[in-house]
Amino acid sequence: PGLHIFMVCFVPSFQQFPRLCATREALLAKECCPRWEGDGSACGARSGRGFCQDVQVEDQPHGPQYPFSGLDDREKWPLVFYNRTCQCAGNFMGFSCGDCRFGYFGVNCNERRESLRRNVFHLTRAERIRLVSYLNLAKQTLSRDYVVATGTYREMENGSNPMFADASVYDIFVWMHYYVSRSALLGGPGNVWTNVDFAHWAPAFLPWHRVYLLHWEHEIRKLTGDMGFSIPYWDWRDAQGCDVCTDELMGGRNPQDPNLLSPGSVFSSWKVLCSRAQEYDNRGVLCDAKEEGPLRRNPGNHNHDLVEQLPTSAEVEFTLSLTNYDTGPVDRSANMSFRNTLEGFGDPRTGLGNSSRRGMHAALHVFMNGSMTSVQGSANDPIFLLHHAFVDSIYEQWLRRHRPSPSQFPDSNAPIGHNGGYHMVPFLPLHRNREYFISSKDLGYEYSYLLDANQRLSESIHPYLEELQGVWPFLLLSALLGGVVAVAIAAAILTGTRRYKKLPWLHVRKWKHLFALPERQPLIWSSDKEETGHPNYQTVM
Repeated sequence: PGLHIFMVCFVPSFQQFPRLCATREALLAKECCPRWEGDGSACGARSGRGFCQDVQVEDQPHGPQYPFSGLDDREKWPLVFYNRTCQCAGNFMGFSCGDCRFGYFGVNCNERRESLRRNVFHLTRAERIRLVSYLNLAKQTLSRDYVVATGTYREMENGSNPMFADASVYDIFVWMHYYVSRSALLGGPGNVWTNVDFAHWAPAFLPWHRVYLLHWEHEIRKLTGDMGFSIPYWDWRDAQGCDVCTDELMGGRNPQDPNLLSPGSVFSSWKVLCSRAQEYDNRGVLCDAKEEGPLRRNPGNHNHDLVEQLPTSAEVEFTLSLTNYDTGPVDRSANMSFRNTLEGFGDPRTGLGNSSRRGMHAALHVFMNGSMTSVQGSANDPIFLLHHAFVDSIYEQWLRRHRPSPSQFPDSNAPIGHNGGYHMVPFLPLHRNREYFISSKDLGYEYSYLLDANQRLSESIHPYLEELQGVWPFLLLSALLGGVVAVAIAAAILTGTRRYKKLPWLHVRKWKHLFALPERQPLIWSSDKEETGHPNYQTVM
C-alpha cells in the first residue's frame, strides 16, 4: 500500500447511484429500472424509449495487476449491485431512458446539435461570471437524481441495509472520482490493495474522463436550464504559472495563507470531501462523503524534482506524434504509448514509461500542490474540469490525426476495468470503454481551437464583440452629443465673428503695438522634431 498522491500514482473516481435504485427493494431485487416520468412505465417502455433487460458483462481476462476475484464491488460492474438495468433505444439515454444521447436534444431526442467548448480566456465577462455561478450553484444544490454509497455491498448486508448519503450535484462527481480510483478493501483495517484503478494508469483513462465530462456538462444543463452550456478548457501549454488562478475565474491565492484561496473568490468557502485516502485505507472503509475542510491549492510550490515545469508545446506535439494508442502491458510502464505519455507516466521527451518525473496531465495535478494533487480528491478543485477538458482536446487531436482502428483499443488483458468491453465504473447508465474511442464530433461537441482558421478567428474575437455590443449605445449617444456640441460651438464662433466686425475698437491693429514682443523660439519645442522632421507623441501631448 502506498500514499495516494500523484508522486506515486494518479487515480480519479466516479460513481453514481440513481436515488430510485438505492432502496432496499431495488437492491434485493438487483434491478435498477426506474419508471420514466413521461409515461410512468419502467424505462419508458410504453413510449418505446427503452426496456428493462439483463446486464451483459464481458468475460475477457484482465491483466495481472489485480490478482483477486469476488472481493471488490467494482468487479464486473454493475453486477454486484444490479443484474438488470434500463437498455435505451435510439437516441434515448439515462438510468430511466429519460435523457438524450450525447449530442441530441429535444423532447423526442431528434434534434442533432454540436456544442463548442471554448478557451476560458475567450469567454466574455458575462460568460465567466456565469461559469463561476453555475459551478457554485452545483456545489450548493442537492442532487435530485443521485446519491452516493457510504458502505460496501457486504456492509449493506447484501442490500437489506442500504448505506447511501445525499450529496450536491457537484459533490456527486467528486465522490464518483474518488470511488473509481480508491483502493480495493480486502477486509479489516489496513488490509487494502492499492495497485488498482478502474479509470487510470491504463487504456480507459481517456474514454472514462470523456464520459465523466459529458455527464457533468449534462447535469449542469439540467440544473440551470441552459442547454447551450459547455465546459471551457484551459490551454496550459507553455504557461509560466496558474493563469486561471484569479478571483474572476478559479480563485486567487490567499494573502494570509498561500495554501488557501483568496477570500475574494467564492471557491474559498467550498468544503472538500473524499480527500483523505490514507485515512480510509488505514481504517479499511469507504469515504463517508462528509466535509473535510477547505479547498487547498498552492500552485508552483510543489516538488520540483517531480515536475520541473508545466507542459510545453513541444511536449504536447511529441505526445501527439506517437502512433500507438497504448503498448505492451498497457499500464504505467508502457513505452511509446500515446495514452501513457499523455496521462503523465511516459516521458514527454522520449516516450519511455515509468518515468521518474510526471509530465503532461499528471504534471498539472502535482503543480497545483493541494486538493488537485490527491488522486482520489482531485475533482474537489474546479480547475479539474478546465484541465481535463484540455486533456480531452489533445485526445481528440490524436484521434483525428491518426484515425486508429477500433482494434487499437485492447479487448483483453488490460488492467481490470480497462478492457474495451468493460462497463465504466460507476456509471449508471452503462457505458463501455470502446464506445468512446471515437471522435468528439460523433458525440456532439467540438473544441474551438480545432476549428478552421476563419472559425478560430471569429471565436477568438467573440468576447470583444460581445463587450462592444454592450457599450455601443453609449458610444452612439456620445457621438451624437459630441456632434451637437460641435455644431453649437461652430454657431457661437460664427455669431461672435459677425459681432466682432461691428466693433472696430476691438480690432487687433489698434492694440497690437501695446503687447508686441520680440520673436523668439516656440515655448514648446522638441529636438526630435528638428532631427526627424516629425513630431513625437510627447510633443503632441
